[in-house]
Amino acid sequence: MVNFGFLKRILILFYVFFPGVMYAGNDCLNYKLTPKITIQSPIWEKNVVQPLKEMDLLHGDVIATLIDEFDITSDITSIEDGFCVALKNIDVLFGYSNFLVQIDISYKPNTCPYNVILQHEDEHIRAYLSVIEDNQDLLKKSIKSAADSVVPIFVRDTKDIESAVDKLNYELQNHPDIILLKQRIKAEEEIRNKYVDINNTGEMLKKCFE
Repeated sequence: MVNFGFLKRILILFYVFFPGVMYAGNDCLNYKLTPKITIQSPIWEKNVVQPLKEMDLLHGDVIATLIDEFDITSDITSIEDGFCVALKNIDVLFGYSNFLVQIDISYKPNTCPYNVILQHEDEHIRAYLSVIEDNQDLLKKSIKSAADSVVPIFVRDTKDIESAVDKLNYELQNHPDIILLKQRIKAEEEIRNKYVDINNTGEMLKKCFE
């Protein structure tokens, strides 16, 4: 059982001996801002390669690189016994930056089977891109929710400001809404790519050998 009387006495003693710390921490809430959020998608590129070894049962595949970069600008307010460090601007780069298409070495470039396989992998790329396009509203909502929950941090010395900014960024990126967003993105990637494969009957590839 929690002894609330004991905890209350501890808090009172802490306030008596360190009043400035408690006051300053609470006072920083007055400097909380509504951060300006800018979200951009990276310019992506496609690279097509052929591994030196055969790809077992696969004709080809796509490796997608998803990036989520959060660059924050802080607002520093000097108060009586230190500084309040708050989120001011958040620049987010979220999306796919690279698609590595691998085509089995047994298919020579610019031949019918090679081109058919490449077309199929392009469908996978479109599936990946559609995940980001269709979740733009959720992306904005998740980042805004995370940003609204991050409270300013009090520091006593200028040398501690940089670490406070790092902590703000960490709290932002590890907010449950951001984590759930990334999990949803990964789940939809898998679903949509499976759908692409299910709808591929292989008839186009078979025609190349008729």
